[in-house]
Formats: sequence, structure tokens, C-alpha cells
Amino acid sequence: MSPTGSAPYEDTIVAPATAPGVAAISVIRLSGSRALEIVNDLFPAKDLSIQPSHTLHHGVLEVDGRSVDEVVVGWFKGPRSYTGEDVVEISCHGAPLITEQVIGACLRHGARLAGPGEFTRRAFLNGKMDLAQAEAVADLIASHSEAARKSALSHLRGGFSRKLGSLREQLIQFSALIELELDFSQEDVSFADREQLYRLVDSAISEVTALIGSFSLGNAIKAGVNVVIIGKPNAGKSTLLNALVNDERAIVSEVAGTTRDTIEETLNIEGVLFRIVDTAGIREHTSDEIEGIGMQRSLQKMEQADLVIYLFDIRDAPDEVNADLRKMEEKGIQFIPVANKADLLSTNTDEYGWEEIPGIVIMSARNSNQVQELCRRLFNHVTGGGLNAEDTVLTNARHLEALQRVLRSLEDIRNGMNEGLPGDLLALDIRHCLHYIGEITGMVTNKDVLDYVFRKFCIGK
Repeated sequence: MSPTGSAPYEDTIVAPATAPGVAAISVIRLSGSRALEIVNDLFPAKDLSIQPSHTLHHGVLEVDGRSVDEVVVGWFKGPRSYTGEDVVEISCHGAPLITEQVIGACLRHGARLAGPGEFTRRAFLNGKMDLAQAEAVADLIASHSEAARKSALSHLRGGFSRKLGSLREQLIQFSALIELELDFSQEDVSFADREQLYRLVDSAISEVTALIGSFSLGNAIKAGVNVVIIGKPNAGKSTLLNALVNDERAIVSEVAGTTRDTIEETLNIEGVLFRIVDTAGIREHTSDEIEGIGMQRSLQKMEQADLVIYLFDIRDAPDEVNADLRKMEEKGIQFIPVANKADLLSTNTDEYGWEEIPGIVIMSARNSNQVQELCRRLFNHVTGGGLNAEDTVLTNARHLEALQRVLRSLEDIRNGMNEGLPGDLLALDIRHCLHYIGEITGMVTNKDVLDYVFRKFCIGK
């Protein structure tokens, strides 16, 4: 039986496991009770039914007595397969016509086309992985940076699930002991060590709180960090963008107001993806209608940014710069102040007092001076100084919502013990907590949740 209590699938599914288009090879995957039988009918080179599992076989694939392609067939007998069912993978040449013909032949022999994520869904239902691990498969496929890949792989290997599993097992034990006490209520005996339960709940609250707090980092790792460069016209924003991405991406001119619209580029810093947006310069008044529209877009981008690089000319009046910084602080905008054009000063920068601004970077974008320091500040601002491959970082919004409910349930358990709550009500609070943990791992779920999770997968996975 599956984690949701439903019976295993009885039909056999087929889908391409590789991306569409012309390629060296195309892999077609079948899973289900008739997978071997269907492919065996198309593969006269060998009788696959007598071949050992986890073996590869070379030969010609035939349809209606006509040779279609020279292929390699992989045979994986369930439950020692990705889905837990019998799985066959056909590696053929990557012409779209060949792929279509092979899949069409499988369909005519009794398979049906797989839906999005159906192979991984079957793996979950057959107990090959829990729901959090299944979601990590999709995250791993969609990862665009090294940090996202490492995080998804950690979840796929069960790092997150083990933390929840350990908590769940301990809570189950306490729940069983508390409910056992109810059977002996007349004897006034105690089986569950309340002090030990206190320590468990306090430790769990601390760990769950840390996981919830890691979501901002996890979301940045998974989706990338939106960084907007803001400043007055001719502060050097386009020059800074070019220096950061090491390319002449934006037009640079001494004429103020050259940038009329936003320009976006990506930057990978130590495995974390940053989307750097160059914006039109912001000033009090402009008679140019197009520039005015660009300025409005700049302000909108600033409001939407995860992080702002506030760039100003090092020769600007300190009062004006500090006023702008205070406005951003009041709006709750996260920013890094950057004083540009340090190469134009003939005197020491100390006399301007810029060093007194917390976290400021003093640089010359034109000379690429201090660009690496700015990159380090960007990375540290997001990660807090570094990424530990062993750390479990929350990246999934569904998990965040469920963990918030787990935290409230843990606090209810602690408050109940503080108030001397009867054992039956305390056991009820523990069951609530177990339910919310089960929602994350898939021990407790429903078809709607599964449909939501797996419809985001690609066909063939």
C-alpha cells in the first residue's frame, strides 16, 4: 500500500525522459506491470523476460516487422527501480521522428502516455521516497545555480526528512505513553516523563524556528536574488553593471539620463544567482517624457527588489546622500551604499566622512576597483557569510506553511504542560503536531495536494 493508502497503479505508462528536439540520443521510459512485456514484443534481439535485472541490451527495435532503430534497452525489475515498479528504458537515436515512432508503438501495445511527474508520483506512492524528497527532484531539475543544486540534492537525500522523522518518532512515543496513562487514570500513574517532553518540545521549537528562519535564504538560493542599482543620473550605474558582469552590457555615456529603461543581467557569486538590474537615474525634475517613465520604473523596481545597491558619486553632498539613505531605511528597503568614482579624487576620501556610513563600499566602477569586495558584500548579505553544504535550508513555500503550523502546535504542547493540561488534551495537541509533520513528508495527504505537487514536474520524470 502507498503512504496515502491507495492501491498501486495497474496500468503501464510511457514518456520521453529526455528533452524534445534533435540530439545524440533520446531516452524513453516505461513503468508498470506490463513494461517488460511491451518492450519485449518490440525487441526481437533478446528475450528480456529471462534477462537479469539492472542490465543493458543492444539490438534493433522493430514495429510491425519493420526496423525502426538500433537501440540500447535497460531493464530494472521492481521494487529495485526508481518508481518501485518494473521499469524499462529505451535509448534510441535522438531524431524526433524515431522518438515518436517508438512511443507510438508502446502506446499501441498497451501503454498510456504518462502525465507530468507521474514516474516520481509512483515512486512516492510505492514508498521509494517521501513527498519532501519527491519535491526535491523537481527542484534539482530546475536548479540554475550550484547552491540551488546542493540544496535540492540535500533534500533529495533525505536531510530535511530525517530531521522531521526523528521529531515525529519521539512525539509518537510520548503520545503513546500519555494515552496509556489514560487507561490507568484511576490508579494515578505516570508513564510519560514530562521533563523529557519539555526538553524535546523546547529543542523542536528551536529547530523548527531555525528552519522557518532559513526560508529567506532558501528562497534566494532557489529563485535567485533580485538586486537593483539605484542612483542619480550619471552616478555610474551602467558602468557598475558592466563591471559586475564583466561585459559591455549597458551603454555608458557622460550625458546624464542615457539609461531610459531597466537592463537586467545575471551574476553567479559562489553558487548563488543574482539578477542585477540597471535602472534609469532618479532626479527631482526632468522635461524628457521618456526619461520620466524610466524614472517611475526605477522606483517600482526598487520597491520590488530583494536588495538595492544605492550608488552615488563620491563627490556628492553628504547631506543629500544621508537623506536618501534615511528614506530607504524608513521604507524598510535592504541596501548596500556604494560611493563611486573614487578615482576622480585627488585627496583622501576620509575628509568626506563616507567611512562612517555602515557597510559602505568605496570604489571606482570604471577601473573595476573594489568590484570583488562588492560581490563579497552581496553574497554575505544574502547568506550571512557562507553556505554550509551540511545545513538544511528551507526552500519550499508549502513546507514553510506546514512548519509554521508545526511550530504553533509545539507551542500549544508547551503551554498545555505549563498550565497542567489533562493528558487527553495534551495527547490531542501532539496528534495535531504529528498531522502537520505528516503533511510535509506525505504521511498525511490527499489527492489535491499530490496533484498540486506533481503537476509542476516535467513529463517523463
